[in-house]
Amino acid sequence: MKKRITAVLLALLMVCGILAPVQTEAAASSDDYRAVWFSYYDYEEYLDSADSNNASEFTSFFRNVVSKCKTRGMNRIIVQVRPTGDAIYDSDIFPTSAYISGKQGRDISYDPLEIMVEEAHRQGLAIEAWINPYRVSFNTSYSQLSKDNPARKWHESSNASERRNVLSYNGQLYYNPSKPEVRQLIIDGVEEIVRNYDVDGIHMDDYFYPSFSSSNYNKTFDAQEYNASTEKQNGMSIKNYRRKQVNKLVKGIKKAIDAIDPDVVFGISPAGNIDSLNSKYSYYVNIKKWTNSTKFVDYIAPQIYWGFSHKTAKFDRMTDRWADMVDQSKVKLYIGIPAYKMGQPSNGTTKAERKELKSKTLLKKMAKYVVKNDIDGIIVFDYADLNKTACKKLAKYLKKTY
Repeated sequence: MKKRITAVLLALLMVCGILAPVQTEAAASSDDYRAVWFSYYDYEEYLDSADSNNASEFTSFFRNVVSKCKTRGMNRIIVQVRPTGDAIYDSDIFPTSAYISGKQGRDISYDPLEIMVEEAHRQGLAIEAWINPYRVSFNTSYSQLSKDNPARKWHESSNASERRNVLSYNGQLYYNPSKPEVRQLIIDGVEEIVRNYDVDGIHMDDYFYPSFSSSNYNKTFDAQEYNASTEKQNGMSIKNYRRKQVNKLVKGIKKAIDAIDPDVVFGISPAGNIDSLNSKYSYYVNIKKWTNSTKFVDYIAPQIYWGFSHKTAKFDRMTDRWADMVDQSKVKLYIGIPAYKMGQPSNGTTKAERKELKSKTLLKKMAKYVVKNDIDGIIVFDYADLNKTACKKLAKYLKKTY
């Protein structure tokens, strides 16, 4: 176990006087939560600028990433480490991600997550590892997957049941949420991260099932497994069947994390419109179940990416609905806010919202609303947008407030 072995070696070296204690700032707790998402395409900045893809170059790059996050008032960074059934860390389960190596499965000489954890903690930031559980590829070409990719191995299996572990839908490949082997693979991957790295949390976003249509939702994807299930025989709808599959995964991940290190938090960031999450054509997440129990998640972080003047999903109205949902819950609520939309008035649904998005104070206004209503924290999407004036104004407010 890398993080335990490293800790023991460091302790021995310090006792022997060979190594001086490393000076690190205290990492932020989950009670003071000001986070930023660092997504898979943010690594492109590194690959585009690095003279050579090595530990020294990546350390220098990520040190600057953390420094910028601190400058913008953040105390936590959520780094994507499994965007497409791969690994931006040293994994025995998933292949090295093309987003850090240039080609899936290509070896690199360093461990990105080890460096990211060390740099974040050195500067006093907490760090969470962000995974996408089911997505395998943004296309349907199995030949682009490395030979050691579990999805490719299952696809090439002579066992018909194993071949069903990976599904093609709407131009992408996905792991089949209905298969127990898939669920165990994803849980094993989470356990690998928590055992080997000193991460402060495991994070998943809003990508679970793909979106279907009214004409195909009960005929495609894992409908075959549903039709053969005892749940269907007992009258369960396919919507509730799919929700059950996601619940099994989420509960299994929480249980696995708690068994290894209960100080590691587990959270999910669903889409921000509660009504959309109740659709029978997409997502299949049971947020009420998650927030009414301590067995699923430690926090929920809805992506409320609309202004106060949105036509149907006003920021304050959506935030209030989520706050009401967790009011009597032990589950913490963090609000995802859209730095990526700032300066992009074309994203607005009304003239007033377009004006909001064009302004430089909307993020600050959102954060103030969160603080005023005693909500537990915010997450900014995305790191690449932190240089925007709206983020600088947000930073001034956060530094003044915390």
